[in-house]
Order: sequence, then structure tokens, then C-alpha cells
Amino acid sequence: MWSTEETAETGASREAVWEAVRDLHTGGLTYPGADRFELHGPFEVGTELTVTPEGQEPIRSRIVELAAGKTYADVTEFGTVRLTFRYELDDLADGTFVRYSLTIDGADGDTVGPELGPQISADFPQSLAALLAAAERRAHDADRAPAGDRATLDA
Repeated sequence: MWSTEETAETGASREAVWEAVRDLHTGGLTYPGADRFELHGPFEVGTELTVTPEGQEPIRSRIVELAAGKTYADVTEFGTVRLTFRYELDDLADGTFVRYSLTIDGADGDTVGPELGPQISADFPQSLAALLAAAERRAHDADRAPAGDRATLDA
């Protein structure tokens, strides 16, 4: 097994960050350098999605974990290698702590992971920063919206 993670803190609420994660993975949010996502069903565990990394061929993934406002994970399988991409969100006193991780496992994970993993995760810092910038913009816009238009998550 091979794994890596990128972490960050933002002043945006967990709700705003979750909306950005959800919208990215349902095709409703994009930004320069972002993978493109096409959902093939409802946003729930078991649903497949097509992921098109910038400049590459599309691949199929499947949502394997989903706890609204807290955790999202999808899995892509290539033969005997399995790639799990995961977002975990935690409240801070003044915002949100975000962990974005990649785990490569499976029969060949130990040999493929150290070579493939750094190639895939090289853009994690920039990607997470862009996602959080989108969440912060949304939070700013929501703060300016009438109170009846604001969405919230149950903790």
C-alpha cells in the first residue's frame, strides 16, 4: 500500500467546503487544472462517475463512502491496483480542516504506488487550494444572501 495526503485549513464553513466537494464531483464546479466529473446516477454510495483528468483519457470511478458534510471517497480500479481518493472535513473554531488523500492498494499497490502515486498527487496542493478558494467565494456570497436563502448541514 502507498498513501499520501494534503491538508489545509480554511475560514469557510464545513457546509461551504462540502458544497464545493459535492459540486466538483457532480460536474457543477470546475476550475483550471481540475479533473472533470460526470456522475452516472444520484450522488450516493455505489454510483459510478467518469473522471477526466486534464489532458488525459476518461476513467471510471465509483463512490464508496459518503457522509454529507464530512466524508467523500471514490475508487478507481486498474487491474490489480485500486486508487482511493478521499476528502475528510472537520470543524475548526473559525472554519474547516480539510484532508485530501490518495491510497493505492491492491495486489500490486506496493510496487505501483511509489511510482504512480507521486505523479497523481503532484497537483494536490494546487487542487485543494483551488477547491477551498471556490468554497471561500461561495461562503462570501452566501454571507451576502438573504437569511432565508442559506443552506445548512446537520452536524
